[in-house]
Amino acid sequence: MREREVVLTKREVEARLVPSGTEVMIPADTFVTITQSLGGSFTVAVNGNLARIEGHHADALGKKPLESSFETPADGTINENQVWEALRNCYDPEIPVNVVDLGLIYECTIENGTAEGNQVNILMTLTAAGCGMGPVITDDVKRKVEHVPNVDKVTVELTFDPPWNSDMLTDEAKLELGML
Repeated sequence: MREREVVLTKREVEARLVPSGTEVMIPADTFVTITQSLGGSFTVAVNGNLARIEGHHADALGKKPLESSFETPADGTINENQVWEALRNCYDPEIPVNVVDLGLIYECTIENGTAEGNQVNILMTLTAAGCGMGPVITDDVKRKVEHVPNVDKVTVELTFDPPWNSDMLTDEAKLELGML
């Protein structure tokens, strides 16, 4: 979504302030401006603040939640391409670029048929070590990968070694952010 859209909340809705990550409730019948709608979540401007509203609360904004439509592999294993597609639907609420193209995913390994079932292990970072939205972003990564067919367990580990820098952006991300 590129254009800002002003909407009236249909009901009270839970949100997280950006960048602190503090949980707030936005009352019903409040005007909010949707500034970003990517990966199924919404960043809104409300009362002079930015806040993130998760996709499962899309109805509060008069929107429909994003639905994943992955085909289930017949062999019972995890499809790696589907995992990466799920990761590309995770966004920092302040930056209109997904976590993969931001260079935040350092490692993604898939283990099929372990004692705990089919597992996905993700090693990732954030653009800043003190980012208050870190838990929100990592939870989003975990939740979206859990929806990939045949995934039984997802582990997301956060690291700051090496620290993120803008050289980790893909060329597409640099273009989107006006850095090329």
